[in-house]
Amino acid sequence: MTKVLHSAPRYASFEGVLDSLLSRLGDVIVASKEEHGEIVLTVKRDEIENVLRTLRDKEQFQQLMDIAGVDYPSRAERFEVVYCLLSVTRNLRLIVKVSTDEATPVPTVTTLWPNAGWYEREAYDLYGVLFAGNTDLRRILTDYGFQGHPFRKDFPLTGYVELRYSEEDQRVVYEPVRLAQDLRQFDYQSPWEGPHYVLPGDEKAEGPKV
Repeated sequence: MTKVLHSAPRYASFEGVLDSLLSRLGDVIVASKEEHGEIVLTVKRDEIENVLRTLRDKEQFQQLMDIAGVDYPSRAERFEVVYCLLSVTRNLRLIVKVSTDEATPVPTVTTLWPNAGWYEREAYDLYGVLFAGNTDLRRILTDYGFQGHPFRKDFPLTGYVELRYSEEDQRVVYEPVRLAQDLRQFDYQSPWEGPHYVLPGDEKAEGPKV
């Protein structure tokens, strides 16, 4: 006799999975879609802990694979926090998103998955996103004395300071970045500008089309 360990329903399509999630989560979902073979849910920021608990306990998305940040400077809430979940019993992945700004914290999910602590520290370090309830919200990739958040779109490519070991001071020192070419205003639109070779679609070029 075979014992059934999990009684969660099997779905024939993404539509069936999405319908189940929409029915269970209700009005906490702000938007939903299927993208690149995965279901993507945008939910209310203050409900993220409850939503992820429900997905873990009721919908069998057992594993938190990653927490990522995205920066959209033109938005009022410029940051998206992206939670990547995996259901090993259903062989499904799910993306859950919330939005926030520089001052409004997102509820921590370290209460659900201990590994979320490192992911939240990374989002804080690189983007400046705050997480309410994370008791160890420190930088994790940059130096503790680092100024700014290097994955923000308005952070310069070169940074503001560089470090070196000073033989005179017998320690590591920080100095302003000195470059012969300023990369802070680098023009991404046309890496090969010139009258003799024009990139297709380069509307700034004045030379003949090739």
